[in-house]
Amino acid sequence: MSEQQKRVEAGRRVVIVGAGMAGVQSAVALREQGFRGAVTVLGAEPHPPYDRPPLSKAVLLGTADGAAFDIDFEALGIEVRLGVHVTGVRPADHELDTGAGPVAYDSLVLATGAEPILLPGSEGVPGVHVLRTLDDAERLRPVLAGRHDVVVVGAGWIGAEFATAAREAGCAVTVVEAADRPLAGALPAEVAAPMTAWYADAGVDLRTHARVRRVEPGAVFLDDGTRLPADAVVVGIGARPATAWLAGSGIALGAHHEVLADDRLRTSAPDVYAVGDCASFPSGRYGERLLVHHWDNAVQGPRTVASRIIGETPAVYDPVPYFWSEQFGRFVQYAGHHAPGDELIWRGDPTTPAWTVCWLRDGALTALLAVGRPRDLAQARKLIEAATPLDPALTADPSIPLKKAAA
Repeated sequence: MSEQQKRVEAGRRVVIVGAGMAGVQSAVALREQGFRGAVTVLGAEPHPPYDRPPLSKAVLLGTADGAAFDIDFEALGIEVRLGVHVTGVRPADHELDTGAGPVAYDSLVLATGAEPILLPGSEGVPGVHVLRTLDDAERLRPVLAGRHDVVVVGAGWIGAEFATAAREAGCAVTVVEAADRPLAGALPAEVAAPMTAWYADAGVDLRTHARVRRVEPGAVFLDDGTRLPADAVVVGIGARPATAWLAGSGIALGAHHEVLADDRLRTSAPDVYAVGDCASFPSGRYGERLLVHHWDNAVQGPRTVASRIIGETPAVYDPVPYFWSEQFGRFVQYAGHHAPGDELIWRGDPTTPAWTVCWLRDGALTALLAVGRPRDLAQARKLIEAATPLDPALTADPSIPLKKAAA
């Protein structure tokens, strides 16, 4: 890079909206890749940037006070502005509108994450909670410490994790789920069925086919007239991209109101990029657009964004999605992305503590769910990445390492 180019870059300003994992890692990646200009991270919360996975575990149970990132922002020359609410963006002017006034940018990174879906009719009812932020976890701490009766609405990943923590704390827990099984939106019935027993084993009352009619202070009423006592209600019925503030900006949004990014995480607006939970990207591997609300996506995407901002041509962004969940004494991991037409192969007995499910498409591994089998997961990520064909019979034998099932 010539001295003139260095001076031009040093005068550029990158602004990142969102101080979660995706936003912070975008800032760090810019510095790691040699960007010399100004980097500013705008966070709506008053807290220093923190990691979210511990919120449903250590922070919630009071075994940790927080989950702040161990990053020296000052040493990296990254400005972090907290408590700043961004209300809009004007791409033609390269300017953000915030509660503290306009903020100009040369390049903009949208990393606003997702926000929890609220239970209709529960807004403002005392004792109703969601679990997404550090403040949410702090509000729920005394609930668990007091061993209250808790009703969890939704048997998805976050509902199961909160129920796990609440039982560990000694609370009486009831989980109500409108579908016929846990994780109905994520896994097919035959895979989710064995997980139903985990709730009973942990002393949790799981009620499926159960819809909430209304919530009152101290109680949840179901459609069938059942009244469930509830000192606290925790709603875990999903999350949606936090993009309402982009209305009128002209930045293209998708069917789930997520930012539509291209295969290098650029948006429809010039010099604007999107990363993490708020954005979807086209996957050549899976032949569809993916909206991935998981920690690993927020870690991987920023490297692509940073490369593009500094003027390089990064590789197409098409990672193998990955996430994990700790629930009811089990470590659950998932890699890839499966579709209804994929071939499903069991690898082990789901009534035992450790088992795996594989999905194959055209003979190649496309996704894997591992319960207590981390080695399967580690090998699966490489096999999916390489689109390696597998022998179904060998794949189904849990005594054979998955990598040795390659056809």
